[in-house]
Amino acid sequence: MCQELHEGLAWSTVPRYTFASPADSEEKDAKFAEEYLKKYYNLKAEGSHHSRMKISSPFTQKISEMQSFFGLEVTGKLDAETVEMMQLPRCGVSDVGEFSTFPGKPLWKSKDLTYRIVNYTPDMTKEDVDTAIEKAFKVWSDVTPLTFRRIFDTVADIEISFAEKVHNDFYPFDGQHGTLAHAFGPGNNIGGDAHFDEDETWTPGSNGYNLFLVAAHEFGHSLGLSHSSDANALMYPTYHYTDPKQFKLPQDDVNGIQSLYGAKQRPVEPTQPSTPSTCQNITFSAATTFRGEMLFFDEQKFWRKIPENTEVENHLIKTFWPSLPTGIQAAYEYLESDSVLLFKGAKYWVLSGYEVSKDSPKSIYLLGFSKTVKKVDAAVHDQETGKTYFFVEDTYWSYDEEKKRMDSDSPKKISVGFPGVGNKINAAFQTNGLLYLFNGHRQYEFSTEKKRVTRTLKYTSWLNC
Repeated sequence: MCQELHEGLAWSTVPRYTFASPADSEEKDAKFAEEYLKKYYNLKAEGSHHSRMKISSPFTQKISEMQSFFGLEVTGKLDAETVEMMQLPRCGVSDVGEFSTFPGKPLWKSKDLTYRIVNYTPDMTKEDVDTAIEKAFKVWSDVTPLTFRRIFDTVADIEISFAEKVHNDFYPFDGQHGTLAHAFGPGNNIGGDAHFDEDETWTPGSNGYNLFLVAAHEFGHSLGLSHSSDANALMYPTYHYTDPKQFKLPQDDVNGIQSLYGAKQRPVEPTQPSTPSTCQNITFSAATTFRGEMLFFDEQKFWRKIPENTEVENHLIKTFWPSLPTGIQAAYEYLESDSVLLFKGAKYWVLSGYEVSKDSPKSIYLLGFSKTVKKVDAAVHDQETGKTYFFVEDTYWSYDEEKKRMDSDSPKKISVGFPGVGNKINAAFQTNGLLYLFNGHRQYEFSTEKKRVTRTLKYTSWLNC
């Protein structure tokens, strides 16, 4: 008999909709929210459709529960921010708070577990798959008394396989960009097994989905952990990429797994990365590429990430550019002129190479903004389209760099041109053909070609912390 769905994991991308009218939009949002709450917050069918407009109802109660989990303002109302959070790529298992174990606290009686790789994905070499799986288990054996031994011929405690669509466990995969994988909690038969969707692209790097990261999360479920509301935890519901070379298991996950199996008997190196104080409570005010480097600004300083260096430099703005103001609010690089434009208030400065141009600052109204615009929140130049996007409050303006003028249909709502990223952007840049948009302490990888969020990432992922 197949185990309950709450004992498995399914990372999935929630479908998005384009609506024809406000009335249609509200109705479809409500229906979408009902399905979301049924799947992730156990909303009963009889307590949803007919009661969702009541002030106190199962529907509003579940909305409040969901808002609380994700740190949103708890209103019980299906507002825009709540709908946008529902539409983000996420895991398909119901949500719980902080680290959590499955109901009944199932765990393995033996601490010496076996695993078997049943088949391989053609996306990676067998050696890379073997390495990713081995390292994913090591994440957990480093902090517990558990050991994991690979076997080849007999049935193992944890069976690992790649499959597509229907694959004999009552939880079929749904094709590319949907469910990524699922796993089952400790137990007999299918218990502990982990299945990976072959329709996805599996890689050892940052393209596609990193097998090590997904497997490490899945094996947390195989060992008995459910989800965490800690956004930095490995067991957080949404997928985000972290360089496997830099990865160390966050403390929330350590606490969870050790609540089941105890700590490793011998001393181990700390599992929580020592985060420099400069990486705590950061909110970027601007970001841009710069001759292959990346710059991230806050009020007084900026971080400089050079690709060939493992360390991220941290400098005062005035040290590099004495004539620039502090508090840069937006920035973007325009490769055609080898320049970077930096914005504050109604003015902008141009960097030609490392020098501030002599005719800086200039008025932003020379670019075609209306007088109602008092400042630019973020900016990014899209190499694919040749357009520069300026984010202003909940709108964006599109600037044609070749024609040197704003597009006639500017401004537009951010929610129309960049669905799923929220209603305000405070920093942005483009690299490898994808946009990276920052909203508060959230970072979204966005494809302008597909017009959708492709990944959510840790806010400070570019700073190695």
